[in-house]
Amino acid sequence: MPIGEAFKLALQSLWANKMRSILTLIGMVIAVAAVITVVTLVNGAKGFVTTKINTYGAAVITVSKMPQTFMTIAEFVEFQKRKDVTYDDYRAIVDLCQTCAAVGAQRDSTGKVVRGSQSTTDTDIRGWTWTMPPISNLNIVLGRSFTEMEDQHSAHVAIVGSDIVDNVLGAGDPLGKEIRVDGASYTVIGVGESQGKMFGRSMDNWVAIPLTSFLEAYGSNQSLQILVDSGSGGAVMEAVSDDLRTILRTRRHLAPGAPDAFSIDSSATFGNLLVSILDNFGAVVIAIAAVTLVIGGIVIMNIMMVTVTERTREIGVRKALGARRRDIRLQFLIESALLAALGGLIGVVFGITLAKLLTLAISFPTIVTLWSVLVALFVATAVGLFFGIYPAHKASALDPITALRAEL
Repeated sequence: MPIGEAFKLALQSLWANKMRSILTLIGMVIAVAAVITVVTLVNGAKGFVTTKINTYGAAVITVSKMPQTFMTIAEFVEFQKRKDVTYDDYRAIVDLCQTCAAVGAQRDSTGKVVRGSQSTTDTDIRGWTWTMPPISNLNIVLGRSFTEMEDQHSAHVAIVGSDIVDNVLGAGDPLGKEIRVDGASYTVIGVGESQGKMFGRSMDNWVAIPLTSFLEAYGSNQSLQILVDSGSGGAVMEAVSDDLRTILRTRRHLAPGAPDAFSIDSSATFGNLLVSILDNFGAVVIAIAAVTLVIGGIVIMNIMMVTVTERTREIGVRKALGARRRDIRLQFLIESALLAALGGLIGVVFGITLAKLLTLAISFPTIVTLWSVLVALFVATAVGLFFGIYPAHKASALDPITALRAEL
């Protein structure tokens, strides 16, 4: 029997039992939709992590009171007992680190920005050294960055995000305008490039002021984060990390063999950890979806067994008219494969739609990859073929005389 004729007969059979076909598809649709949604979200999250890591660059080393990741509450409590990383630590690294290409320090807070009758709340207030904009790869689209003198002398100048320009500064040239940040007055000297939204939160609602001005306004009773650009990777980063460790251990008078009382991390290490966590999460969900696929395949096999029973007389007639066993087997295999492939196709559409709805709702990043779609369709079709083998074999093995008698 020609393949085209087998496909036509399979489609006619599925169409003749529309409700049963739809109900059979549900398991396959759920499994494939789950796989596509998770893969799309994980790929988007990986892209987001990579983008954020690249913001500082893979060669940037972070010095902080606590590591960027920890696993238990006990670790958190222990890290909290450490001494704060201070502005003096930053100055010591600037003066003593010979292998560091650039050194910056920062601290964040949340506050209110006001100009006239316009204001914002929950604005990210960033205390930055004059070296931080280059280290963080901030693209200043209008105006300029801080100078070293402004940083050293606690100048009341500010770089702002585009939300501040749109919602507070209003029309006209934003440069030179005065804003009040938690009551203190600052002059706008630069505007950063718009970053859009992420997880429903604007990335442009921020104000950066010199770190010395920040410490005067908010106090120096919290730990800083020091960022060091090593200028390269590999062995150079190891040498820079060793220099940083020596400087900080000396300042803290740590005895040889005593554990570090601070954390030194690289952006690449942090990114690799997050990507690994995302991979593990995706693997777990895909494993669960695989179980659903197997259940969907069993459902298809059961339905195909029922179909074989219902069409026993048809099979007998076709065999009596000359149909070979492989023709019968091919027809039922195509029906089960079509059923699974159709479920896979609908699942792909549902999965992508769900992922994109999440993007619209909370700005969660999503990336649809062609390989994930093709793999999902292939696996769904393969499951249909695998679980259709036994019903197809049973149908092809029917004796034509017995089959003709079945409904007489």
